[in-house]
Amino acid sequence: MLHLPIESILPELKDVLRRQANAVLVAPPGSGKTTRVPLALLDEPWLAGRRVLLLEPRRLAARAAARYMAASLGEQVGETVGYRVRLDTRVGANTRVEVITEGVLTRLLQADPALEGVGLVIFDEFHERSIHADLGLALCLQAQAVLRPDLRLLVMSATLDAAPVAALLGDAPVLTGIGAAFPVETRYLDRPVDEGRRETVIVNTIFDALAAAPGDILVFLPGAAEIRRVEAVLAARGLGGNVRVAPLYGMLPLAAQDLAIAPSPPGQRKVVLATSIAETSLTVEGVRTVIDSGLMRVPRFSPRTGMTRLETVMVSRASADQRRGRAGRLAPGVCYRLWTEQEDARLVPRNTPEILEADLAPLALELAVWGVSDPAELLWLDAPPAAAFAQARDLLQQLGALDRDGAVTPHGRRMAAMGLHPRLAHMVLRAIPLGLGGLSCELAVLLSERDILRSTGGASDADLRLRVEALRLAGQAGRDNPALCAGHLVDWAAVRRLRAELGYWRRLFGIAGQEAGDVDACGLLLAFAYPDRIGQRRENGRFLLTSGRGAALAGIQTLADAPYLVAAELDDQGAESRILLAAPVDLAALKQQFADRIEEVTSVAWDRAAQAVRARKYERLGALILKEVPVTDPAPADMLAALLAGIAEAGLDILPWTRAASQLRQRINFMHRLEPGWPDMSDAALVGTLESWLAPYLYGISSRDGLARLNLVKIIESMLTWDQRRELDECAPTHIVVPSGQRIPIDYSDPAAPVLAVRLQEMFGLTETPRIARGRVPLTLHLLSPAHRPVQVTRDLASFWRGAYFEVRKDLLGRYPKHYWPDDPLAATPTHRVRPRT
Repeated sequence: MLHLPIESILPELKDVLRRQANAVLVAPPGSGKTTRVPLALLDEPWLAGRRVLLLEPRRLAARAAARYMAASLGEQVGETVGYRVRLDTRVGANTRVEVITEGVLTRLLQADPALEGVGLVIFDEFHERSIHADLGLALCLQAQAVLRPDLRLLVMSATLDAAPVAALLGDAPVLTGIGAAFPVETRYLDRPVDEGRRETVIVNTIFDALAAAPGDILVFLPGAAEIRRVEAVLAARGLGGNVRVAPLYGMLPLAAQDLAIAPSPPGQRKVVLATSIAETSLTVEGVRTVIDSGLMRVPRFSPRTGMTRLETVMVSRASADQRRGRAGRLAPGVCYRLWTEQEDARLVPRNTPEILEADLAPLALELAVWGVSDPAELLWLDAPPAAAFAQARDLLQQLGALDRDGAVTPHGRRMAAMGLHPRLAHMVLRAIPLGLGGLSCELAVLLSERDILRSTGGASDADLRLRVEALRLAGQAGRDNPALCAGHLVDWAAVRRLRAELGYWRRLFGIAGQEAGDVDACGLLLAFAYPDRIGQRRENGRFLLTSGRGAALAGIQTLADAPYLVAAELDDQGAESRILLAAPVDLAALKQQFADRIEEVTSVAWDRAAQAVRARKYERLGALILKEVPVTDPAPADMLAALLAGIAEAGLDILPWTRAASQLRQRINFMHRLEPGWPDMSDAALVGTLESWLAPYLYGISSRDGLARLNLVKIIESMLTWDQRRELDECAPTHIVVPSGQRIPIDYSDPAAPVLAVRLQEMFGLTETPRIARGRVPLTLHLLSPAHRPVQVTRDLASFWRGAYFEVRKDLLGRYPKHYWPDDPLAATPTHRVRPRT
């Protein structure tokens, strides 16, 4: 057996685990920790013949590790070493080491919280911090504390920040191993890549690398779409007969994945185009060169919208180092980093833990089944965010998985046992009694993977029924079927793999012989899974969702005219998300299946557009109005309350303010400023007291037109006492008689400074400024020209006559020579004419 560097630390590791339950092992990539550690511990006395569970983040890595360990023992997989991954299990009665994916551990713990028969759980590549790994560790720690103090836990990684993990494990010792990686030369770009040219740079670098060094090439790309595009360009340019291109991503059939990691035949070379699936726990045989695009795709959940979207981001420092290490596993190598050294210095140290950005509905359901309603009851490296967790519990209550108190229901337990996202599990369970179990399984496998339909240009058709038809045609078609959907291509290899998965789920759920069901029922089944995304058409392919958010179809779509649809996938961009996958749903079916959620609401409210109170009875599903009819006899109190609310919303300008009513209000405001015992006539005060001063006059009125009949003078006068009415006329008169004999109105719009606007000639002979409020307040005089334009503003008329008048007189004499401008204004005769009568 090949000697690996990890073996030098195995004695110390054995000694630590003999003495205590938990440990942390940090060792570089290629040191052999994944495949050597489980086998080295099999004969330890504390294990006592029990099994070792080795957790791997990905199915491909789990299967590869199990095969390698089995081969090192000279056995087949399923003997001493086996694996359990989604849809594929190879274990036997004598299996001692089970390599499992992280979700499998959760299922095992839920079935047997004590993990009887298991002596050690190893969390490999823990630095990836998947949500399943965090959950699995939290549950194992509680099982260890309550049920199994003899259970050992070992956390392993190449780039882990060990201190927090060791503290979480009860100050567990940290062991550091050595690596045997060969030197890897790292090359950077001279300048940043323009985003539109990134794939061109990748292809050119592949050709340069093939010419520069022997061996195979591993190219890291963010996703399957980029892999397909680069593969197409390489095929068009031609790599030569001895070089094959091997894609490697999660949706590929297992045989294609195995082909990508297998060694190349003598004289042959391969270019592996991989996602981050090849980043850790996996040796791609023969690789001497790594080309790193520097990008990765991560899911980001938005508590605001309840949706998860994939974002393309720069890799972290830890991920970049893991990728570079792939080139030095077997011999010296080269890593081409398609970014500059300046950009390299700005990389974040580590990826954000998935638990901080993921949809927490599956986690919340698992915790509820475990008997935990508050995540704080468990130990976490990073606790689930409170907002996302609360939203997850709300969704589970909508789906019937949790009761009002947050405890798991029998329906929730069945959902958790299915191994599907809670939305999809609920959909399948609701579909089976309706005879639609087969169709629900088809939808579940389609929604659990990337879209199988690709457009040849423009936006893909969002109709999910097309995907179901493709899935059904896969048993008959071996290539793209133009009759399926003009302008679209089907990934038939992916479809056939999904068909195999579909068969597994149908057998598991006991519906293998059930008819698939009419594709037109897709929308109803989606409504079970996504009750918050039932959409009602507005216009131009735009829809209102039950959640209250808007959504729209991009471009010309077959679903644009659907009265109702259900959006299974949205892009969560902007105020109105783009609908990526959906199916139409019949309103009658919605009413039948969601009768318990449809509210009958009577609404008496102000209609802003109609400027009137409208009484309506609604059938409402979330934010959607399914039916609306008028109410013929609404309660008068409800009508009054709605009218008052409408007035408050529109403001006091909606009332019929005549000149007399406005002046009366201003005069009272003037008095209120002098004496606070008077009513406050400000906008805020009147709006805040509508019920006391205006409501008694509104019965029988329901619209703005009806408000026009109100007599606001009488209404406002009714707010005054008898003494206040008498005092108002005395202290705040509407008019004042000036020396010319004319009766001039007083403007009270500014209660701090009432204004008398009067022509200058009418004030001749008056020595003092007129006063109101029993002489307490001088009027602000706006002395006007014959054209009624102010020539002087003053509150000291005597001072004006003594000084400024003579300058004003010169100006007015020049502009109005026919008018009377005496030398002595105090001795002159006041007049409202051009000149005084003789």
